Amino acid sequence: MNLVTYDPFRELRALQDEVNRVFSSSFSRSGETELMRGAWSPNVDIFENKDQIVLEAELPGMKPEDVDISIENNVLTIHGERKFEKKDEGDNYHRIERSYGSFTRSFTLPPTVSSENVDATFENGILRLTLAKREEAKPKRIEIKAAKQLDATAKSQSAS
Repeated sequence: MNLVTYDPFRELRALQDEVNRVFSSSFSRSGETELMRGAWSPNVDIFENKDQIVLEAELPGMKPEDVDISIENNVLTIHGERKFEKKDEGDNYHRIERSYGSFTRSFTLPPTVSSENVDATFENGILRLTLAKREEAKPKRIEIKAAKQLDATAKSQSAS
C-alpha cells in the first residue's frame, strides 16, 4: 500500500501555473532577449475588465511625440526613444543611472480585442492604451422564460 501525502495547495499552484502560461503566450515579447531589445525597456502593466484590456507603460521623461504605437497582424507594438540631454557642455557627469536609447515592446493581442477601437493617452509619464473587446467576446445574459410566460405571450399575440 502506497501512502500519498495530501497537498492542499497543489491545485492552486496548478491554476497559477496555467494562468501564467496563458498570459505569457497572449502577451509575449515575441521571444526577444534583453540584448535584442536594447539597453532599456519600459515597465508595463496589463489588466482587463469585461469591456476592455488596458496596457500602461512607464515612460518617464518622454513626450507623446517620442512614442510610436502600431497594430499589425494582431500584434501591438510600442516603439520609442528616450534621448539623453546634457544640460550644459561644461558639466562633467559622475554617474548616469537612468536608461536612455531606443526601445520596442510588442504584445500579441488576444482574439477578444478589437484592433479598430484603441484609445491612447499620455499623462505624467504613463502611456495608457485602452483596447476595447469585441462585442461577441463580452459575456451576455440570457433570460429564461417560464413555460407559463410563453403561453401567455403566445395567447396575447394571437388575440391581437
